[in-house]
Amino acid sequence: MKSLDFEKNIGIGTYFTKELGIGGKLRSLPEDFIVEEIFLYPNRKENGRFIIAEVSSKNWETHTLVRELSKRLHISRKRISFAGTKDKRACSTQLMSFHNVPKDKLSHIKIKEVTIKNIYSSDKPIKIGDLYGNRFEITLRNIDRDVKPKQIQNTASYLEKHYGFPNFYGVQRFGVMRPVTHIIGKHIINGDFEKAVMSYIANPMEGENEDTYKLREELEKSYDFSKALQSYPNSLNFEKAILNKLVIDPEDFVGALKELPKNLLTMFVNAYQSYLFNQILSERIRRKIPLNKAIVGDIVLPVRKNLVDYKGIMVNESNIEKVNRQVSKNNAFTSGLLLGSDSVFSMGKMGEIEYKIIENEKVDYRDFIISEIPFLSSSGSRRSLLAALDRIDWKLNNDELNDGKQALTLKFELQKGCYATSLLREFMKSKYARDY
Repeated sequence: MKSLDFEKNIGIGTYFTKELGIGGKLRSLPEDFIVEEIFLYPNRKENGRFIIAEVSSKNWETHTLVRELSKRLHISRKRISFAGTKDKRACSTQLMSFHNVPKDKLSHIKIKEVTIKNIYSSDKPIKIGDLYGNRFEITLRNIDRDVKPKQIQNTASYLEKHYGFPNFYGVQRFGVMRPVTHIIGKHIINGDFEKAVMSYIANPMEGENEDTYKLREELEKSYDFSKALQSYPNSLNFEKAILNKLVIDPEDFVGALKELPKNLLTMFVNAYQSYLFNQILSERIRRKIPLNKAIVGDIVLPVRKNLVDYKGIMVNESNIEKVNRQVSKNNAFTSGLLLGSDSVFSMGKMGEIEYKIIENEKVDYRDFIISEIPFLSSSGSRRSLLAALDRIDWKLNNDELNDGKQALTLKFELQKGCYATSLLREFMKSKYARDY
């Protein structure tokens, strides 16, 4: 788990729970992080244009896996879609769809540590968000012997009592090894496409491969795109695609960005919105404004037929009691701003927080209209401040990988869009964290 200092760089600046952290290490083994989508299956239709399949993988990040599947199937990556991205160092099961791919061809694909099963035809593809949520079984290792079960129970009870935990965007949203996606997004929003490109292809960061660090460092100083294209390893395939474009036209930074897949480009803007949201949520917690109870000026998101209404309802003196009855039943959630061109801000104390964060960032909602790359424009939205959580099952055992240490296994389910790592940080913290 990254330190709080690191987390401040992605907008997270506080904890929700009061108990001391237990420390520990995440993802010692891929089997320590098991995630299974709670599927929303498209209807079956014989001879449908789309093939639906459950894809289980170990040590495969979703975008990398899609690239490998497209290579094996000899099709464009655009013909493969999925409901949600999964991290590399994990064991994952997710639903994917394949456009105009024969069932037999898909069923005979052999990729190391990948299993494809329950294949059928449909007239509808899988789209981002087409899932109910995710089921997790996660093991934290290397926990000191002086950590007692009572510490874990206190944190679990606090979260259950408050019906969930802060719905922070986790580090995966920003890049685990190179947390730069929100930085690139900010440059795009500001219209500085040169900085956006250089933040992606250069911009060396501590913690990455030493050779790669030196190559990025050299490019940052020299702007020698031809040399970088020759020296960058093939594993940096997206960087090389950009460099190839810049060798042809060193001034076309917009064109260079367009060499990246659309979903990756969209992620940059989304990550900057996520960074602002994390700051807003952190400030609400600092001010001790509840997450599981609305205050006047809040915009709450009603849930109707398992679907969230992101337009929301403004809370005022006349409706606050009625709204909070629904919030207490998880039929509505307090929300924070995801800034965009059509954003609606909260009022009251929450509005003060949202305006303060946006003002400090020196960003304007109109900046999210991106004429140079129109599909990156974003109208904005709202996001629940609380990640709903009914219960956490946990067990503290001996750690078979580390003598004299303990391992904690947690089992829980989360709604789509919620990050397990944002829950784990409430248990782990820095072991001796008191600043919350």
